[in-house]
Amino acid sequence: MSADEAEMVDGELTLLLRRRRELPGHLIEGLDVVSKDEFAEKYGADPADVDLVREVLEAAGVEIVSVDTAARRVVVAGKLPSLPVQLNDIVLSVFGLGPQPYVRPQYRILPGQPQVVYTPPELGHLYEFPADTDGTGQTLAIISVTGGYRQQDMDSYFAQLGIPNPVIRNVNIDGAKNEPGKGAAEADREVVLDLQIAGSLATGVQLVNYFSPNTDKGIIDALHAAVHASPTPTVISISWGAPEATFPVHLRDAMNDLFAEAAILGVTVVAASGDDGSNAGVHDGGSHVMFPASSPYVLACGGTTLVGDPATGTIESETVWNTGSASATGGGVSTVFDLPAWQAKADVPNRYGQHQAGRGVPDVAANADPMTGYQVLIDGKLGFVGGTSAATPLWAALVCRLVEALGRPLGLLQPLVYQDLAPSKVTAGFRDVVVGDNGAYAARPGWDPNTGLGSPHGTALLAALRKMSTPNPT
Repeated sequence: MSADEAEMVDGELTLLLRRRRELPGHLIEGLDVVSKDEFAEKYGADPADVDLVREVLEAAGVEIVSVDTAARRVVVAGKLPSLPVQLNDIVLSVFGLGPQPYVRPQYRILPGQPQVVYTPPELGHLYEFPADTDGTGQTLAIISVTGGYRQQDMDSYFAQLGIPNPVIRNVNIDGAKNEPGKGAAEADREVVLDLQIAGSLATGVQLVNYFSPNTDKGIIDALHAAVHASPTPTVISISWGAPEATFPVHLRDAMNDLFAEAAILGVTVVAASGDDGSNAGVHDGGSHVMFPASSPYVLACGGTTLVGDPATGTIESETVWNTGSASATGGGVSTVFDLPAWQAKADVPNRYGQHQAGRGVPDVAANADPMTGYQVLIDGKLGFVGGTSAATPLWAALVCRLVEALGRPLGLLQPLVYQDLAPSKVTAGFRDVVVGDNGAYAARPGWDPNTGLGSPHGTALLAALRKMSTPNPT
């Protein structure tokens, strides 16, 4: 909720303050990484603003619970009337006023038997993840909006794959914690699939799982904690979202700004593009996309149908995931975010009903069809799942292995991977997907609004990134 809409409330609230100065575009899109201390000093909240907020609110009987100057965050407790007028220009948003759920997981399970089920390592083999990498030294953060996992499922799953149990550290946000079976089964399944896919494709990473309530305060607090954590995560994986058209503006804007902060700190953020095809679950006859995938500071992950032989590493076919009945990869054009400069050569279509292009979604893709699903283990039983929320931790794991090999963080990946984009040319490091559609948009050579640049060829992508991220000696 915006600051000027704050109403009388009892309990904890998170206030987001203005920053000292705007974030420079060249730092968001470049490879240079700003240290935490430098970021706090240059782009955090002004200490004078923090002092004024403290003075005004304490005079009103409101308790200051915590202050994070770097993240521009002040947590308060007590009864807060409408925000005092002297803080209107300082406090940008207030979180904690609306308890309703905001987002939903982006996975799919279809009835019947799948055509084929892959273990995540088999998909890593088919996508040729770089050899001699496992993500060692990297931190992979997962934002889990409610839900939980059972340790015995993790023990059994990784034992069956012959992989050591990954190191998982749970971070509890705003009262949420690992509570399998307490809430919706879909939330538990999302937590499990994220951890099992990421942990089995990047066996050397430290997994940090942030449990958050499905509230605006919970989501923004979890993201703040992840982005500004020590050590700084290599990647943040987000397998949930909601239609951009219905996403609360105050939360969307704050999250988008936080994703820009992540890029400056060297963090890559990946998010699922959705499983409802080109309408994103908005049945008004138009085309829509999901947020946070539509943020220009997020690597948006679409979905494919993959048929291959893991034994030989041969991919027989890969098409756009679309099994009908609102079970298809999300993708399209943002009506909120403008076309980024790095996407200028992508020939992004015009926004639905308009005469200008916006940010095109997704950027990349991977297997997501539940009929060519991922093997997971939950409640002691092996099963299969699909959806772009499965493709997302796959990409998160790949980013960790790329960063390990490169020896440097990647931050916002798109300015690099779009460099090679050209008409009728397969982008370096990708397998172009040219067959299928997600409803309104058909696949085509190059970038398209259902699988982006395509699915990964990990070894080739590493070679391309190594060339792109090496300074020119001249």
